[in-house]
Amino acid sequence: MNIAIASCKDLPDWEKDDTPFFQELASLDVNYEILPWDSDTDWSRFDACLLRTTWDYQERIEEFMAWIKQVSTQTMLLNTESIIVWNSHKKYLKELQEAGITIAPSEWLLQGGSYDVKHLMELHGWNQGFIKPLIGANARECLPFDNDEEGLHKAQQHIDRLTPNEDLVLQPYLANVESFGETSGIFFAGQYSHGTRKVPVEGDFRVQDDYGASDYVYQLSADELRLAKEAITYVADKFEMPLYARVDFLHHKNGDVFVNEVELIEPSLFFRHGGQESCQLFAQALVNHINTNTHV
Repeated sequence: MNIAIASCKDLPDWEKDDTPFFQELASLDVNYEILPWDSDTDWSRFDACLLRTTWDYQERIEEFMAWIKQVSTQTMLLNTESIIVWNSHKKYLKELQEAGITIAPSEWLLQGGSYDVKHLMELHGWNQGFIKPLIGANARECLPFDNDEEGLHKAQQHIDRLTPNEDLVLQPYLANVESFGETSGIFFAGQYSHGTRKVPVEGDFRVQDDYGASDYVYQLSADELRLAKEAITYVADKFEMPLYARVDFLHHKNGDVFVNEVELIEPSLFFRHGGQESCQLFAQALVNHINTNTHV
């Protein structure tokens, strides 16, 4: 078996989390090559292409999606093109919400629309708000703000600047993220593998390690596990069971849990918290998927 691991040209030297997974592939006699997604590569020579660290795609979304379409005609793309296209725009969260899966209360601020943030905040009775783009990663253009004159002015400027060109979502700011952080469950072929808790530096909301956040071993609660399975089942029913998925959660101080994102493109999988068993689970799921879906 010969697979491509899609990455990016400027992958940081510190990114080593997938190393034990690669070692597990080798133990199963799976040959792999780690290649930038935008390299001059004949992808048809691989049995499959596994997306992993394509971490520059958000800044080149149209080029990346054209590549996704192309490579999926040449080899087996994992996750599949249909899943990736769906997951590349966070409007999928609106679908999950409409399907009864609990996400944070949301107002969808779509491109070209006109929105009064003061009115929306009063409508919901939110003391703090949070704005984020529906295409993006690493907290790009995310804005927490207070429901006061200064905060509303800043938020309105933010919305007016961005909505001519992109879609946004307005949600209450769940300040518990600053102390408890964001939790995540990692699943392979629908099976729960392990969890992690990402905690930002003091006074920040950004849980990415790019901003100095820390991460810890974490066991999903019963509510988190239920929500994650509901979200993954929704994806499986709409497309097919995703080979890999990371479901992220935010927590209200009153104990409520919300699905924050369902990461199906190139999420960090935190193998350092799952141990060798998580690497074995993913590697075997990958091999089984390729064997099952390869036409003889």
